[in-house]
Amino acid sequence: MFDVIISGGGPTGMMLASELRLHGVDVLVLEKDAEPTQAVRSLGLHPRSIEIMDQRGLLDRFLAEGKQYPGVGRFAGIEKPLPNNLDTAHGYILGIPQPVTDRLLAEHAVELGAQVRRGCEVTGFEQDDDGVTVGLADGTRVRARWFVGCDGGRSLVRRQLGIGFPGDPATTEWIHSEMEVTTPPDELAAVVDEVRKTHRGFGVGPAGNGLFRAVVPAATVAEDRSVPPTLEELRTQLRAHAGTDFGVHSPRWITRFTDATRLAEQYRAGRVFLAGDAAHIHPPLGGQGLNLGIQDSFNLGWKLAAEVSGWAPDGLLDTYFAERHPVAADVLTITRAQSELISPEPGPQAVRRLLAELMEFDDVSRFLAERISSTGVRYDFGEGSRLLGRRLRDIPLSRGRLYELTRKGRGFLLDQTGGLSVAGWTDRVDLIADTSEELDAPAVLLRPDGHVAWTGDNQEDLLRHLKQWFGAASEGP
Repeated sequence: MFDVIISGGGPTGMMLASELRLHGVDVLVLEKDAEPTQAVRSLGLHPRSIEIMDQRGLLDRFLAEGKQYPGVGRFAGIEKPLPNNLDTAHGYILGIPQPVTDRLLAEHAVELGAQVRRGCEVTGFEQDDDGVTVGLADGTRVRARWFVGCDGGRSLVRRQLGIGFPGDPATTEWIHSEMEVTTPPDELAAVVDEVRKTHRGFGVGPAGNGLFRAVVPAATVAEDRSVPPTLEELRTQLRAHAGTDFGVHSPRWITRFTDATRLAEQYRAGRVFLAGDAAHIHPPLGGQGLNLGIQDSFNLGWKLAAEVSGWAPDGLLDTYFAERHPVAADVLTITRAQSELISPEPGPQAVRRLLAELMEFDDVSRFLAERISSTGVRYDFGEGSRLLGRRLRDIPLSRGRLYELTRKGRGFLLDQTGGLSVAGWTDRVDLIADTSEELDAPAVLLRPDGHVAWTGDNQEDLLRHLKQWFGAASEGP
């Protein structure tokens, strides 16, 4: 009997496994692919995900493997300068191919003690009052108290639960590939620049190691997306849009993606949860999919660990859906809007030009930047300080940085008054009496995911919020 079984060993599943292991939860990750995929479905991390890596002490590993690009994501590819005073210490995109992100997160999960079994395809599951029994393709069965589907947009877990997945079907498809070319790089770049003046959904560029990465609109939406495109399909579509196929050959991988947009009606049924693409799919514009999944896991991990450990207050697990479903809905809106704005049709292009002018205003640019980067997410914790419900960015303290103190994934009280106490919760909440010139509050109580659960200086009020988020006080020795 495991505490938690996770179906899917991508970034969502591995991030969740790591968060659970921080709290000593016994975790098994089941991944159907025997070897990690080399397909590059995502190209980078946005500021909020970069913050998460910093909060868990992983950022140096990611920085060593990636490249920093100034800015926080271009809305529909519109080039604009970074807004003034953006609320993050990481105002950049970290360019890093998804296979590298997958590897780093998998290594971290295993280092923390997660069990990972590759080549293990989940074929079904049954749940009862005490747990979930999971069936595998080889006929074996494993059991856990909780089960989480991080198994992608065509999630078997979601389908077996019967959870609705309403939204819009695909109307446009793109072919995505890494391959070699024979056309000289300068000549290729000139052709691509010309095509992109009218077709912003088209691109071919260097991917490193002598390879080029291509994104090109497909002729139609495939009936069976599980069947990869052929090299000849790619060549045909390159010729249709650019007048040349650039001599593409020796593909490393070829895949497809669409503008399908769907959001699960629920993220939980009994002892089974959904996270990442199993809960939401959307066009890849803005590169938010992988980031959204990582952030789902960052929200769910500590809550599920609290339930396993026996200290979760009533309703804590329900806050996962209440908080993350609206965030996903916002991402679906903003990615679908960007998908429309890259259309070569005159109407969308007119809206695009108007929006580009509006983005000259700092407030508009900031609004869009915060939506893409997820730094503007604010969960509804009720009335209170402007900080309440928001994640607290990394701030300098007199003895270091805030994020350096959050590596264990526990609750955290930063007390600038020096007079508050977390007695009764010291097994779940750390207390640091320190000051920061950048924190405009006497004290802040942070959840393990870094979101502000309380601000103030009143001990009785603090106790009420400690109970709300961290359960009943322990009796102590």
